[in-house]
Amino acid sequence: MSWKDAFQYGKAVLANHGVEAAKDAPRADDALPLGARIGALIKLQQSPFIRANANGSLIAMPDQAEATIRAISHVKLNLSGQLYRYYLSLGDSDDEAEIFLQLFQDEHGAISELMYCTRLTRLIPQTAEEQEAYTGESGFGLGEKTYAIWKEQLADLGYSEAELSAVFGDAENVEYRRDVGAANVDFVTPFNGIETRIDDTAGEHGLKQEIYFMPYVRNLADGLEYLLISTEIVESQNGDSDKRAIHVNFMIGLALEAERVVIQ
Repeated sequence: MSWKDAFQYGKAVLANHGVEAAKDAPRADDALPLGARIGALIKLQQSPFIRANANGSLIAMPDQAEATIRAISHVKLNLSGQLYRYYLSLGDSDDEAEIFLQLFQDEHGAISELMYCTRLTRLIPQTAEEQEAYTGESGFGLGEKTYAIWKEQLADLGYSEAELSAVFGDAENVEYRRDVGAANVDFVTPFNGIETRIDDTAGEHGLKQEIYFMPYVRNLADGLEYLLISTEIVESQNGDSDKRAIHVNFMIGLALEAERVVIQ
């Protein structure tokens, strides 16, 4: 699969200007890990989600045992290996939260991470100072050792008393620890890269954005729950650079074993 810095949907622009070869280009979603393709079905075993929720996880249960891959992205990072996201829900509108399966393939082609992620909430930075904090550009904020989510915040999001009790018990917050870097280091620079998402098999529609992100983790009674905080600066959508935006996504992640995921 050939991932480019520019969108694959640029081929459609070329075709409209008489470059016929662009019309005969192969699928833009070929040769992906686990055999994923846009339109394919992902089947998920429910037991990891049931167990996580029983132990106070914030992960949203899948609506059904299988879902359609609606888009696929590649995140270009200054790391060996490849990071992909298989989107089950795009999150492009306010009433649709992202859901994706995140997969990291090491330099040998082995899958070393497979994580199901659902968006907990989204924040829009209102000032330059807030933006700096959520990109870590000033050496604080995103990338610090811990991050806490407070009961009051989730109550404002509409969580019921029963749901809050399952997550927090008698505590007022839950604390996540940074999942990279030495535990005694106060600040680690967030990962930074370009995410290129394609929304159709021809690569004619999609989104390009710069992202700053940091994974955090906390222990459940049985297993781990991840909090992926990602600041996303949209550069263009469907080739339109006027659709620029910035937001911070708070994604809850649950690591899965590859044998619990079937794509067909």
